[in-house]
Amino acid sequence: MDATGILLVIAVTQQLARVSAEYLASCRMRAAESSDGDHQWDPSAADSLDLDWAPAMLARVCEIAGVDDSHLAALRQATDGGVVLDAGFLNAHPHAIGFFGPTPTGLESKEVERVSDLLGDIDFRAALAALPSDDHVAGMLIGHGAEGLTRGPETYLRVHFDALREFYEGASKRGLVIVSWWDRPPRVDR
Repeated sequence: MDATGILLVIAVTQQLARVSAEYLASCRMRAAESSDGDHQWDPSAADSLDLDWAPAMLARVCEIAGVDDSHLAALRQATDGGVVLDAGFLNAHPHAIGFFGPTPTGLESKEVERVSDLLGDIDFRAALAALPSDDHVAGMLIGHGAEGLTRGPETYLRVHFDALREFYEGASKRGLVIVSWWDRPPRVDR
């Protein structure tokens, strides 16, 4: 609650950034050398992706559709980063980028390439076709808030899956690492 007694809800969403291993290493070095741990993390907007609350819903759709374990694991790794890349220094206060969730983590370029290939193999439109045609029923089956999606789960999830696949494809082609964390989305002036 704020000072007026109004309950404030802070949207915490899945954030991804694709950066070079050298950039990440320089941020790590700056954090170590700075008296207050300032890593000066600032990836470009073009190399950032806000997945909103889609990750759990994307995985659930693939589970419902019977996507095999290796592809489902790659999808989960694409969104949660696993523990392959140590990015914990990004969570040191007062410069934490993801203090609303677990410690930031990510994938090294070889893993990004593997995950990108597996994401490219997933026929997400076919997975969506396995859902009931009624948006509310489909949303209830998916869970994770999908039943409340304004335009229905199909549109929301297709857009997010396509963005995730393209994001990984771009990172793979450029040999970049991907860092993942949960936080408030960046403020956009409207």
